[in-house]
Amino acid sequence: MKYYIIAGEASGDLHAANMMKALLKTDTKAEFRFWGGDLMQNVGGTLVKHYKELAFMGFLEVVMNLRTITKNLAFCKKDIEAYQPDCLIFIDYPGFNMRIAKWAKIEGFKTHYYISPQIWAWKENRITAIKRDVDKMYVILPFEKEFYEEKHGMPVTFVGHPLIDAIANRTPLDEHTFRKTHRLDDRPIIALLPGSRKQEINKMLTVMLSIVKTFTDYQFVIAGAPSQDSEFYKPFIKKEKIHFVENCTYDLLSISHAALVTSGTATLETALFKVPEVVCYKTSWISYQIGRQVVKLKFISLVNLILNKEEVPELIQGEFNTNRLTKELSSILKGPKREAQLAAYQTLETTLGGPGASQNVAKLVYNSLN
Repeated sequence: MKYYIIAGEASGDLHAANMMKALLKTDTKAEFRFWGGDLMQNVGGTLVKHYKELAFMGFLEVVMNLRTITKNLAFCKKDIEAYQPDCLIFIDYPGFNMRIAKWAKIEGFKTHYYISPQIWAWKENRITAIKRDVDKMYVILPFEKEFYEEKHGMPVTFVGHPLIDAIANRTPLDEHTFRKTHRLDDRPIIALLPGSRKQEINKMLTVMLSIVKTFTDYQFVIAGAPSQDSEFYKPFIKKEKIHFVENCTYDLLSISHAALVTSGTATLETALFKVPEVVCYKTSWISYQIGRQVVKLKFISLVNLILNKEEVPELIQGEFNTNRLTKELSSILKGPKREAQLAAYQTLETTLGGPGASQNVAKLVYNSLN
C-alpha cells in the first residue's frame, strides 16, 4: 500500500514515525511519502517538506505567512495527485490538514485522521467539516470518544495514547553519563519546559528563571525545543548561569525531581514520566482575553482535563508570577502534595488505556483498505 502522511509539528513527527514502524510490520510492502521530520525520515520513505518550514502559529504569524501557506497547500495537492496514494493519514495539524482533507475527499482519496484536532477546546464548528471530509477518525484521549459519538453522532475509535509507547520504547538512560556529558552536578534536577515558539519561550522563561536563586539545593535545566536553535537560548543561560540540554527532553525528564511546564502536550509527557509539575501559561493581554472567549475548558493542562480534576497546579496569566511559582514549586518538592500528584499519575496512565496506540492505528488503517 502507498501511504501519504502529513504531520506539521515535532509531536506529530514522533507519533507518525511510530505509526509508520507499526505499519511496516502490518503491511510489509508499505510505501511512505510524507510531510514531517527527522524521525519519520529515519523510518524510511520520501520526505516532501520538513515541519520546520510549516510552523506558523498564532493569528498574526499566519496572516503574515499567508502566501507561503497557500503555496504549500497547492503544492501538497499536486504532490498527492502525482503520488496517487491508497490513503491519506493526517496527524493533528488541523489548520492545514483539514483543508487538504476537504480537497482529497472530493478527489476520491481515502482520508484517515490520527490524533483529532482539539475541537472540544475551541472551533467546535469544525465538526461539520470533519464529518464530511474524514472517513476514519482515531482519537487518543478517552473523553474525545464521548465528545464525538454522544454529542455529535460521529463514530470514532479510541486507540490509546501514543506517548505511552513513545516513553516505554525509549533506550534506557545512563544517568551518570548524561550528567557528565551535560556538566550537571549531583543536585536534584528541576526541568524547565518553556514551550516551542520564540515569543512563548521568552515570556515563560523570564518568570521561570526568576525563582532559580531561591532553590539553591536544586539545579535548573532548560529543555531546548526541537524547533529552535541553541543560539536562541544563550541569553537566558548566560543570565542565570543555568544548564541547557538540546533534543533530549525525555532523557531530562527521566531523571528530574520536578518540572515547570508550559501548557501543552509537555504537561502529559511530564506526568507519564512520573515527575511532579507546575503547569504555567502566559500570553499577551489581548490574546488572553480572546482566548477566554473562545476556549471553554475548566483546565488548561491535559493531565487535569483527562482526570477531570485539578491534580497539578495551573498558574495562568497574572497568577504566573515569581511568588506563586515559588510557593507551588515548594509544595511539590516534598510532602503530601507531591505524593498526591504521583498517585494521580498512576490513575492517569490507566485512564489512557495502556500501550499499543501505534499498532492499533496501523491495523485499523490497513484493515480498512483491505
